[in-house]
Amino acid sequence: MEKYTAIVLAGGSGKRMGSAVKKQYLEILGKPLIYYSLDAFEKSKVDEIVLVVTPGDESFVQKEIVERYDFQKVTRIVAGGKERYHSVYEGLKVATGDYVLIHDGARAFVTDDVICRGMEGAKEYKACVVGMPVKDTIKVSDEDGFVESTPDRSRVWMIQTPQAFSYTLIKEAYEKVLSSDTTGITDDAMIVEKATKQKVKLILGSYDNIKVTTPEDLDVAENIIKKQNRC
Repeated sequence: MEKYTAIVLAGGSGKRMGSAVKKQYLEILGKPLIYYSLDAFEKSKVDEIVLVVTPGDESFVQKEIVERYDFQKVTRIVAGGKERYHSVYEGLKVATGDYVLIHDGARAFVTDDVICRGMEGAKEYKACVVGMPVKDTIKVSDEDGFVESTPDRSRVWMIQTPQAFSYTLIKEAYEKVLSSDTTGITDDAMIVEKATKQKVKLILGSYDNIKVTTPEDLDVAENIIKKQNRC
């Protein structure tokens, strides 16, 4: 039986939120933000969850998040690294699945349907990312802030998480890139793009699968939680 691991990233300081409390622990409708991502994966068909946290937060998260909300699938809590890609690699080192789904915990409103599509995509294509076609016209600027080009909107996607891969593929790709050039790395698919010839499939996500980043996102977050009947 093939095994799936979710690596959920819950590190960072959340400076753009402007709060003394780290973003992942801010309460939305009575529960910390990270609860909602973990709850979605707990109820999904993934076999285990590896939770990557800010160094020093391990005991707090174990007691106040994992034990408090009885997340049975969280098998490991590990400290993250300096950059996002370092944190992902720390999670990969302890993951035991044949396939991994890498997810930003701040995308708290991922649904079971999206998770399932990621799992199926990883198995079929070895590498896939969820996302949505853009609704707006996109402009590419030059160095001086003038329009340089306008890409075909029908081919432009907003990329989300989870991003799902064959474990062997993503682990080897990370090891290759981390030992050479990490310039410009912003997501996991770029690791695969840099290190391998494997094509990355785009999988339909959800416009509700937003990343909570700024204070303005909190009001939107409450509305999404209510719409999903998760409060």
